[in-house]
Amino acid sequence: MLIGELAERAGTSPRTLRYYEEHGLIHPRRDANGYRQYDDGELRLVHEIRSLLADGFGVDDIKPFVACLRAGNSAGHVCPDSAAVLRRRLAEVDGYLDQLTVVRDRLRTQLEEIRCQMNP
Repeated sequence: MLIGELAERAGTSPRTLRYYEEHGLIHPRRDANGYRQYDDGELRLVHEIRSLLADGFGVDDIKPFVACLRAGNSAGHVCPDSAAVLRRRLAEVDGYLDQLTVVRDRLRTQLEEIRCQMNP
């Protein structure tokens, strides 16, 4: 399929697909006239890429997932390199949650102080 069809089927734009190609995430074939040609495997990769981006992963973090799928695995997260990225991202998210918990507790304390001052 051509880039426009892949973009439509994947719910993205040709420009985005060219960006993914520039970063080595997808690899179209070129036909005789230079047009990019994609197969259904690339569509699956684009769906995985978009899902990971939506979850906050960066382009470099996504590369092991793409490599895992290209190696013929049923999912992008089952390979050791992908699992390492998942562990690192989970630790980051846990850190953010810890920070947010501190902020939430501080806000609750301040609101409780206000309530106590208004209702002595």
